[in-house]
Amino acid sequence: MQTRSPRYSAFWLFLCCLLTTAPLLARAETMIPRPPQVEARSYLLLDARSGQILVEHDANKELPPASLTKMMTAYLVEKEIQSGNIKEQDMVPISVKAWRMGGSRMFVKEGTRVPLIDLLKGVIVQSGNDASVALAEYVAGSEDAFADLMNNQARQLGMNNTHFVNATGWPAENHYTTAHDLAWLARAIIRDYPEHYDIYAEKEFTYNGITQPNRNLLLWRDESVDGLKTGHTEEAGYCLVSSAKQDGMRLIAVVMGTDSEAARARESQKLLSYGFRFYETYEGYGAEDVLDTPEVWLGEADQVRLGLDEALVLTIPKGSRDQLKAEMTIQPELRAPIQKGQQYGTLTVRLGDEQLVERPLVALEAVEQAGFFSRIWDHIVLFFKGLFS
Repeated sequence: MQTRSPRYSAFWLFLCCLLTTAPLLARAETMIPRPPQVEARSYLLLDARSGQILVEHDANKELPPASLTKMMTAYLVEKEIQSGNIKEQDMVPISVKAWRMGGSRMFVKEGTRVPLIDLLKGVIVQSGNDASVALAEYVAGSEDAFADLMNNQARQLGMNNTHFVNATGWPAENHYTTAHDLAWLARAIIRDYPEHYDIYAEKEFTYNGITQPNRNLLLWRDESVDGLKTGHTEEAGYCLVSSAKQDGMRLIAVVMGTDSEAARARESQKLLSYGFRFYETYEGYGAEDVLDTPEVWLGEADQVRLGLDEALVLTIPKGSRDQLKAEMTIQPELRAPIQKGQQYGTLTVRLGDEQLVERPLVALEAVEQAGFFSRIWDHIVLFFKGLFS
């Protein structure tokens, strides 16, 4: 049976708060210039790790996505591979419908069978409409059924202003998305299926003796850029979802409705350069890090470890780490039983006077109730504590 130690909760809570609120503000507020002027109908810049939006304009405006649609097509194929339902070396039959698709193509032939991994590269690198339809039919039986899967997945990812009608982005009524939703989709692609993300950085792909380049010009201009996808139709204009990584910071830029292939690359580069120049990604606490060990009454243990259920990652202006301040609020007089994962306090992080995040502090372990006599003793102590407080 565990020996119950003397209780110095007030002292330890004061000390813990003192430590976690340091360091105090030590320098003047970091100055951040206004974001660049971006010539696009809609755009957004996102820190992929923290999920923080750094720049946006009409980011929730519903617009035709053109071939940016194929990001969801690829995501679902990658999901099916990971689940074991399909394999990279599966030989996928090419239907008449896939073969007859216009626009950008991989140039597969009707009646043949093509390795699934080649079709996936044809979708991502060559933006092949034929490859997209072939994969949609293989996964779901038909492109219409695949579109249902796309919409279900969009809802699961929080893409609340998106609706897909086909797997290619071919112009169609009621086929739309937003810069915000595309950024969330790009983040999911990078996070969920890293084993296939290298495909998005391939500058060209050759199939059946035909070599086609990736239309993402930033892959040639900026070594930090490693994805993701271009799109273009007359209605949508020139669109690009790009991602780049520097010094442990990954940014995602979305531009929709620019007026040329050069413009979508140029405007995306503006956003990425601005983000890397003036911001940094900072990991404050890891998941399961013990942030406090408050006193527990009526329990088999007299303390419980509190922390976060997921890592705390922030995007902050460069040079502003000394201005970060964390504060914890713990529920008074915690009493067993304590349930693992249940919230018993709050962590608030501020940058100067601005509140950045507020996260629940949860129990990292369970604490069962103590025996009868131990609980009686604690009730007596709590009674006298209440009299003197």
